[in-house]
Amino acid sequence: MHLILLSAWTVLWFVVVEPHGGFSWHYLRTGGELIYQGTAGDGTGGLNLYAHHPELQMGPLSFLTAGLFNPFPEATGQFLAAALMSLLGLVIVVLAGRSAAHHFLGTGTNHQRLRQRVLIAGLAFIPMWIEVAVRFGHLDDVLALFFTTLAVRSVTRGNAALTGAFLALAMDSKPTALAFLPLLLALPREKWLRAGLWCAGLVAVAWLPFFLGDAQSFAAAKFAIPNHPASALRWLGVGDPETPGWDRPAQAALGLALGTIAVWRGRWAAVVLLGANARIVLDPSVYTYYTASVLLGTLLWDVIGQRRLVPWWSWLALLILYGSVFVVPDDSARGLIRLVFVVVSTAYVLLWPVRERGRRGGRRGRRRPPARTDEGPAPSHQAGAATPWAEPPAAR
Repeated sequence: MHLILLSAWTVLWFVVVEPHGGFSWHYLRTGGELIYQGTAGDGTGGLNLYAHHPELQMGPLSFLTAGLFNPFPEATGQFLAAALMSLLGLVIVVLAGRSAAHHFLGTGTNHQRLRQRVLIAGLAFIPMWIEVAVRFGHLDDVLALFFTTLAVRSVTRGNAALTGAFLALAMDSKPTALAFLPLLLALPREKWLRAGLWCAGLVAVAWLPFFLGDAQSFAAAKFAIPNHPASALRWLGVGDPETPGWDRPAQAALGLALGTIAVWRGRWAAVVLLGANARIVLDPSVYTYYTASVLLGTLLWDVIGQRRLVPWWSWLALLILYGSVFVVPDDSARGLIRLVFVVVSTAYVLLWPVRERGRRGGRRGRRRPPARTDEGPAPSHQAGAATPWAEPPAAR
């Protein structure tokens, strides 16, 4: 029933948004055509892609995937891509639920309440997912967030190789996924090296050919966009008309620092939210699809990082960041709202006192998020009940 409700909710938003969607799909379509050119064409494609088209800020994996839709007529390819990206949103919600169920094994978690929590958080997540997947058609963000969710799933299972590989694929899809790298530190310490090698290796395989093939590819890292009046940067005193040279490195550094602190504090489920916060607070633009990464962060925090029945951070993020776009006309006020949300949510997930529950047997060394005790154990007739978010024992 939960999956049926979430599926119907997704289809409803897809039907409403799709006729006016694909705002940025032409970037992916163009990149998909160029990356498959190789030595053919005018020489601006293949490994010369980023040197000649710095405006294409997506990762090579995104262009390789987008190119698979190019054999279709443009409208058909866009529709099929939007449908696939919408489906991945549902998969992400399911993966978040499975990750939570696996993470809380042996803690007396009431799986019925967990299902309800995933459902409520998912209802907030889906509208923003349709925004990035259908309205804008940003396949790079979609793939980066999808692979990041798979990395979270691998963290809960303690699989170092898959955690590193999925984080690498996220960065190969969109460079801003670098901020989610502290998820590696949520693994037991003895697995850090293995995970890091897998991550570094797959990142090198995807990106090095472009930089070795044409040194001008580094120009893509310097591509600047206008500093919008509604950006939080304005409230931080940055009045530059375009992206300052220090801004992108600062985004990455802030996201990595906050994520590392979260893991050190035992709150690794907040890494994605903190990385997304670092992006929106320092980004000169204010596109609404940026909020999708924040909503993935709140989804993971609400279902894994705490045990409240009502995942209120997901709904707060949706109403404050997305709702303010429609009800607050003043650019400066919207920038202040973004800044306040980042400060308050970051302070909450890092500093709000929560009590730690006992660790499960055989799981020592994992940095688990503190779990609240405001949710009692499942009744005896539910304690061993199956849940659609958990895998059967044979699969574990």
